[in-house]
Amino acid sequence: MARNYKTIDTKLVHAGEPEPLIYGAVAIPIFQSAMYEYAGETRYDDIKYIRLNNTPNHVALHEKLAALENAEAALVTSSGMAAITTTLLTVLKAGDHLLAQSTLYGGTHSFLTQDFADFGLSYDFIDGDDPADWQAKLRPNTRAMYVEAMTNPLLQVADLEAAVQFAREHNLVAIIDNTFASPVNFRPAEWGFDLSVHSCTKYLNGHSDLVAGAVIGRREWIDRIMHRLNHLGGSLDPHACFLLHRGMKTLAVRVRQQNHTAQKLAQFLEMHPAVDHVNYPGLKSHPRHERAQKLFDGFSGMLSFELNGSLEAAKTFIAKLQLPIEAPSLGGVETLVTRPATTSHSGMSPEDRQKLGITDSLIRVSVGIEDTNELIDDFAQALEGL
Repeated sequence: MARNYKTIDTKLVHAGEPEPLIYGAVAIPIFQSAMYEYAGETRYDDIKYIRLNNTPNHVALHEKLAALENAEAALVTSSGMAAITTTLLTVLKAGDHLLAQSTLYGGTHSFLTQDFADFGLSYDFIDGDDPADWQAKLRPNTRAMYVEAMTNPLLQVADLEAAVQFAREHNLVAIIDNTFASPVNFRPAEWGFDLSVHSCTKYLNGHSDLVAGAVIGRREWIDRIMHRLNHLGGSLDPHACFLLHRGMKTLAVRVRQQNHTAQKLAQFLEMHPAVDHVNYPGLKSHPRHERAQKLFDGFSGMLSFELNGSLEAAKTFIAKLQLPIEAPSLGGVETLVTRPATTSHSGMSPEDRQKLGITDSLIRVSVGIEDTNELIDDFAQALEGL
């Protein structure tokens, strides 16, 4: 009988764990077996096989992830993009139309702009703040709406409550990328979203040592997405499942520290004369600060900012930093900095980036779990003379 854990901290440690423990092992073993003995299964999807995403390592993750967002079911995939693309290719069929928030992770944006047409699908980008824009772009064949909890890399916060209501009124599947927020700060199912997708490479794993994805939400959709994933082959290896399972247990303590440090760092940067502006929902100056306060339990460890200077100033600043590593990705225990124009959004045309406000000099920071004051001191020395 499944236990009813009250808090996310306890769910992270105990939800989905095998009962009884396997040979008493406190840590779930790695089931490095491609196939399993036939046990009378009558459906293909029920046969125990790594590609079918139903080995003991997969099942433990699925139960834990669903519990974290108080959702009905969950599914892990081989990458965040596998989660996104498989979800969209399940929810939509040839001839269908998608409404998607205009500022998206670069990989998602490129999938829509470069690959959607090959599947007979269409889309319109929408302003996440403007329901009138959504209504104007709604078509008879619109089937889903796709937004991000906090956008990458500008940390915009769309009107998520209105998005869910709009989706319900027009019988659309409401999908949200919850990677930046993580389940510690936001649980989409509690707000009415049908599906949330994650790059587990980021906060959920938290240690920069694997690539994985997840889809969490309504069971009827998760079952259909898993069936499609079984055909497309984007399954997660058992060893990666083990690493993700282990990393998730410290998610709450990591994210709360990252929330705290990012808030302090954003406040420091906002007051520094070398900084033009800072994008962080936890700042009172953020245009959607009050909305973020209502939606989120924390404002994440992600922020971005522009310096009062040229692209060369941004490059000089990054080169002077001593603690952060200049690298793509995010959500790990170490602080990472990058210019999205050269990494996460490099697949977009310069014109598309400029249109969205993603300049070549924009700096994105993924705050780690280093000492808050030591990290701020490092940023301070790197800003000197700029």
